[in-house]
Amino acid sequence: MKTTFLFQRGNYVLMLSGIALIVLGFILMIGGGSEDPNVYNPELFSARRIVVAPFLIVVGFAVEVWAIMRKPKAE
Repeated sequence: MKTTFLFQRGNYVLMLSGIALIVLGFILMIGGGSEDPNVYNPELFSARRIVVAPFLIVVGFAVEVWAIMRKPKAE
């Protein structure tokens, strides 16, 4: 009896890379706060946190959708 999987190996690789992109995006958003709430830290609004990180997260979700919707090759 042969076990068949829902996705092929390529789909799983794409899913893992999409998850990695999402996690990397959230890691890039970490930090920028201040120890003292009365002190302003301009690093809070850096381009990395408001442009790059959200872009990586959206791309990661797009890769996830592509990995799920990708049709397996006929064997």
